[in-house]
Amino acid sequence: MAELHARRFTIPARSGVAMAVARGQSVRVVNTHGTQVVDTWAFNRDDLSEFLSMEHTRAHALTVFPTTGSTLYTNRRRPILTFLEDTSGGIHDTLIAACDRYRYEQLGCTEYHENCTDNLAASLKWLGFEASGTPSPLNLFMNIPLTGTGVLSFQPPVSAPGAFVTLRAEMDLVIAFSACPQDLVPVNGIDCRPVDAHFELIP
Repeated sequence: MAELHARRFTIPARSGVAMAVARGQSVRVVNTHGTQVVDTWAFNRDDLSEFLSMEHTRAHALTVFPTTGSTLYTNRRRPILTFLEDTSGGIHDTLIAACDRYRYEQLGCTEYHENCTDNLAASLKWLGFEASGTPSPLNLFMNIPLTGTGVLSFQPPVSAPGAFVTLRAEMDLVIAFSACPQDLVPVNGIDCRPVDAHFELIP
């Protein structure tokens, strides 16, 4: 019944959004068009030096692919989020760092390019927060195949329009999202066109 009162928020293309979430609340992240990667971070609301850590989560889960029922951990090895639902095909990334200006310089950009690192900082600042750095994100809907020999590649998402992941907060936290601006490799679809996504806050 609580889902009837879910509040919907847009993550504009190439931009970031952050929000305070109370312990026990859930956030449903929706791949509106099916092709958009959403970089995702979570921080302890009372102490941003504690944050969702892909490195610590992999050590607990012993996998690089979070699935329904998975618990995600902080850098202090405490639960921060739980995967409740996933209709996207289960392909997400925990290995690739957030894009930044240096990444785009390596890809040949000579002018400023929007990036997930700056989107995180801007979205936290809008809420009155500041993180000391950029943790490795949970890259929802990002398709980075890993071969048996350890080779990675950048591929389009496998999710369909409207596919979603529902995450439950295991502590009072600040969650942040970036609709990844990457338009030089096909992580946001074969046409390399970043678009908007959205999320719903479920009481």
